[in-house]
Amino acid sequence: MTAGERRPMMTPQADAADAAETSKTSDRAQTGQGGVGHRDAADSGTRHVGIRRDTGPGSWRAGIRRVIRIGSRPGPWKRGLVLAALALLLGLLMLLHAQIPNRIGNIGSLVESFLPWFGLFVPVLLAGALWRRSTAAVAALLLPVTVWLNLFGGLLSDKSHPGGDLTVASHNVGADNPDPVGTARDLAVSGADVLALEELDEQARGTYERELAKVYPYHTVQGTVGLWSRLPLSDTRPVDIAMDAGPLADTKPADVKLAYNRALRTTVTTDHGPLAVYVAHLGSVRVNPRVGFWTDTRDRNARALAKAVAAEQNKRMVLLGDLNGTLDDRALAGITSKLHSAQDAAGDGFGFTWPAKFPMARIDQILVRGVEPKSSRVLPATSSDHLPVAAGISW
Repeated sequence: MTAGERRPMMTPQADAADAAETSKTSDRAQTGQGGVGHRDAADSGTRHVGIRRDTGPGSWRAGIRRVIRIGSRPGPWKRGLVLAALALLLGLLMLLHAQIPNRIGNIGSLVESFLPWFGLFVPVLLAGALWRRSTAAVAALLLPVTVWLNLFGGLLSDKSHPGGDLTVASHNVGADNPDPVGTARDLAVSGADVLALEELDEQARGTYERELAKVYPYHTVQGTVGLWSRLPLSDTRPVDIAMDAGPLADTKPADVKLAYNRALRTTVTTDHGPLAVYVAHLGSVRVNPRVGFWTDTRDRNARALAKAVAAEQNKRMVLLGDLNGTLDDRALAGITSKLHSAQDAAGDGFGFTWPAKFPMARIDQILVRGVEPKSSRVLPATSSDHLPVAAGISW
């Protein structure tokens, strides 16, 4: 301002306006021009004390929705109800397998043939229950676990004992066996005192007789089944297991029937007295899309064999053979009610025998009465599609 200039007179209102403008300019300098400083503070994750969140209607609605979602989320006892239902059904299926009807496709017998394998569903359901964090599903799994252990838990331990007065063995050598010589030699060194063979065809019969003669001086072949023994045999005869059915069955000559006979009975002379030995090969079963699990011949053979076993006078007896069924199968109830399994009494594990490359079922059996099983085992594979089995017995 020069000496000649005069300062204009300021009114009180102008002074107040100047003070207000100065205050706003100072605030902008602190917070950043145009509010930039406020955004920077928010972006850096810091909040100014005293700045309140939006409390408008939209925020309240979002909060209410979150509360509803949390409140409606099922608890651990309400999650996985489908898994829990499947677990209960699995347990009931194993528990009540004998009640599954056979009227439609023999579904009951099919389930019983592979009953132990239903236990594999337990870990699958357990994994699902843990993934869903379902307390209900985990609790429901107690039923199938308990039932499975009750049915098969006893097979998980080794019940065999050393010793035994006599070792018996059985093997379905297979009509299509590509190496009967090798199979015979494997069986000759198995240590069995009594050896039963099933599915002997006419061409291979001479091979087995020749290869086993040095170890077993006594033997008999009745149709497609045979018995080789280190001990004398007597009272040998074929057993009619109703291979033929219908009105023409009785009209066939005996020599014709013998050609396809599939069971025999003989007496083995031991130091402890006579032992009745049966060898049997029951009819095959098939899974057919039209009829389901076809077991007609097997079931008919089983009923006839059960009658022969019931009529046996010797208190001590052994049944060896391919029964084409597991002991859980109701079709064999007439046999299993009179004889008990050497594998169940003195075995280690399930003792599956078929198919040889990946055994899934024990259809080759050693059943006894009047003697005590000391051990039971599955022998090494041969060229057959079945695995051989052996058991040590004592008086």
